[in-house]
Amino acid sequence: MAGARILAVDDSPTILEMIKAILLAGGYEVITASDGAEALETARAEKPDLILLDVMLPKLDGYRVCRLLKFDQNYKQIPIIMLTAKTEEQAMATGIRTGANQYLTKPVEPDTLLAAVAEELSKAQG
Repeated sequence: MAGARILAVDDSPTILEMIKAILLAGGYEVITASDGAEALETARAEKPDLILLDVMLPKLDGYRVCRLLKFDQNYKQIPIIMLTAKTEEQAMATGIRTGANQYLTKPVEPDTLLAAVAEELSKAQG
């Protein structure tokens, strides 16, 4: 679903720019946030088609942001892909348990990221 609006959330400006470049090259519109509180506020204000969410964030961690959105009737349908450096099984399990649709680890290949985004957008379309 090219043209979909994606909220990319990461506290590293370098990683955020890299993710944004990959998504823009894939034909997506990109909104960004750099901490958990901003992510939550932006998700609620903009209602993006998909959220790429880091776990280790200032203010609110990604798990909490995911949980708050997934337990809210207005936002629970938005697919969330966790994108994080946390590779432990327990971290992945926590991500899925809090409602994430997928869990990708950094560094991620551009093709892998775009495939995951396309897959989740396709599922969300029904």
